[in-house]
Amino acid sequence: MHYSEIPPASLALLKRGAVIPAHLLALDAGRKLDERRQRAMSRYYLDAGVGGLAVGVHSTQFAIREAGLYKPVLELAMHEALTWETLDGKRPLFMVAGLAGSTEQAKAEALTARGLGYHAGLLSLAAMKGANEDALIDHCRAIAELMPLVGFYLQPAVGGIHLPASFWRRFAAIDNVVAIKMAPFNRYRTLDVLRAVVEAGAEDRVTLYTGNDDHIVLDLLTPYRFMRNGQSVTLRIKGGLLGHWSVWTRRAVELLARIHDIVPTGSVPAEMLSLDAQVTDCNAALFDVANDFRGCIAGCHELLRRQGLLAGTWCLDPQECLSPDQAAELTRVHDAYPHLHDDEFVAAHLKRWLG
Repeated sequence: MHYSEIPPASLALLKRGAVIPAHLLALDAGRKLDERRQRAMSRYYLDAGVGGLAVGVHSTQFAIREAGLYKPVLELAMHEALTWETLDGKRPLFMVAGLAGSTEQAKAEALTARGLGYHAGLLSLAAMKGANEDALIDHCRAIAELMPLVGFYLQPAVGGIHLPASFWRRFAAIDNVVAIKMAPFNRYRTLDVLRAVVEAGAEDRVTLYTGNDDHIVLDLLTPYRFMRNGQSVTLRIKGGLLGHWSVWTRRAVELLARIHDIVPTGSVPAEMLSLDAQVTDCNAALFDVANDFRGCIAGCHELLRRQGLLAGTWCLDPQECLSPDQAAELTRVHDAYPHLHDDEFVAAHLKRWLG
C-alpha cells in the first residue's frame, strides 16, 4: 500500500494537522479487555472531534502483543471509526496503527493493520536498540514496502533510543513516509528531526506532528526556519499525536483549532504562552514526571476513571500504577485549570458512549 492509495480526504486531514489521541486500553479488574469501555473510549474521542485515532501505540501498552490483544484492539477502534455516528456527523479520519518489534514482527503487524483499513503505521524502533543506522533504515524500508509510515521518535525514559539527524534525513527520504511524530521530550533532538526533513527535501510529503507532551502549544505555534542551498525553508508542526490528548480530548480539539486560526496571523497572543505553561504543568501530573514517568499510563487512566469512562486504572503490568503522590497532583491541576478539562462534555454524553 502506497500513500497515494490513502483516501484523499483522509490524507488532506493529516496534512492540515489533526488531533490524533494515542488510544488507551480499557481493562477490567482481572486485567482482561473491557470491550464495552474500549468502545466507549473510541466514541468519546470521535465525538470530541478528533481527526483520527492511534491504536496499538505506547499509550495502548506495548504488552498488548504478548497478551494477544493487538488485533482485537485494532479491530474495535476501526469498527467504531467506521460505524459510530458522531455528534457532528460522518467525517474523514486518519487511522494510525502502532507497529513494533523485530522486522518480521513489524511486517506482520503492518499486514494486520493494513487488512483492517488503517492508513499508516507508527513505527517504534525501541526493539532495535543496539542496531546501527544502516540496519535501522533497512528495517524502516522493509515496513514501508507494506504500508505508509509515521516515524516515531520515542523518548528514552519510556524505552526509546537516540536517533541522530543523519538517521532522520535518510528516514524522511523513504518515499512511503507520510509523517513523523517527534516525542524525544528534548529541544535539541526535536530540532534534529525538523532540520533533517528539510535536508531531505521532504517537507511537502512528510507532515510533522508533535509528540512532545511537555511542549505542545509552543511546538504548534513556532515557525521553524532552516537554510537549504542558500534559501530559507520554513516548517510548521501541524498537529499532535499525543498520549496527553487521550484525556480531556474535547479541549485538545478546541486548542488545535485555535492555534490553526492564530498561525496565519503571524502574531501569537501572550495568553497562548501562558497556556503553554499550564498545559505543561498538567502534563507533569498526568505523566508522573516527578517519578521519571512511572505512572504515565496510569495517570491517563485515572482521569478517565474519574470521568466514568474507565472502571479503574489497571494496566497489563501489575507494577504499572499511579505513584503515591500522583493522584493529588492530578487533582491539583484539574482544579487549577478548569478551562483545560472536559468533564461537562463527558458527563453529557457518557451514557450514550457506554450504551
